[in-house]
Amino acid sequence: MQRKVVVITGASSGIGKALAEKYASEGFNLVLAARRIERLEELKAKLSNVEVLPVQTDVTKEADCKNLIDKAIEKFGKINILINNAGISMRASFDEVEMDVLRQLMDVNYWGTVYCTKFALPHILEQKGSIVGVISTGGYIGLPGRTGYSGSKFAVRGFLDTVRIEYLRSGIHVLVAAPGFTASEIRKTALTKDGSQQGATPRNESKMMSAERCASIMYRAIKHRRRKMIISFWDGKVVVLVAKLWAWLVDQALYQVFKNEPDSPLK
Repeated sequence: MQRKVVVITGASSGIGKALAEKYASEGFNLVLAARRIERLEELKAKLSNVEVLPVQTDVTKEADCKNLIDKAIEKFGKINILINNAGISMRASFDEVEMDVLRQLMDVNYWGTVYCTKFALPHILEQKGSIVGVISTGGYIGLPGRTGYSGSKFAVRGFLDTVRIEYLRSGIHVLVAAPGFTASEIRKTALTKDGSQQGATPRNESKMMSAERCASIMYRAIKHRRRKMIISFWDGKVVVLVAKLWAWLVDQALYQVFKNEPDSPLK
């Protein structure tokens, strides 16, 4: 019970699963949240060196997020770190996408972060712990064909930047982490214009950063209480920097890159 406690949403796959494995290797007790409880149970069975509490959670539901935090406190009595990792993507042009798809992106990516942060905040304040939001390069620059995704990630960044300032004197730490393209299921589960899942990735996953590498970098950023971190280089730091200097150039480059994807929604 003296171990530190980390709550991770979206822990059933990708970066969330890799974060769970990393924190377990560092001796943290884990509270893992996702809709697919069977995957969380499988992960728990593999992480036998620490205590793991799987909680079936749909972050779009306020009551589920409250239950997640309540269960964490009931089990461990504290929360040291909250990692808001749960997220979905989309791929459709704005003129064709249904409004419900955009709402779903905001519900998962933005409101899921807001709900979990709201209920965890008193416990994070008590421990002078960390609140983390996982966005992407798309939270700094607009990604064509992904209006709902970029919009929700910009919103998460603005929300957590404001929380950081509000609680500047409290001793808590707020990190906004922005991975670039990372090998995970997010492109396979991305929503199309009618809300159905894309099913296959349009990009070469083998050339992307691994989820494990991303989790390791995030772990160090949280440990050293970094404020912001753009994790990848060429499709992260470089693109964001160039966008500040020559925004028109990045607009043109991004349009061309995403237009050249297989079955691109861009005309």
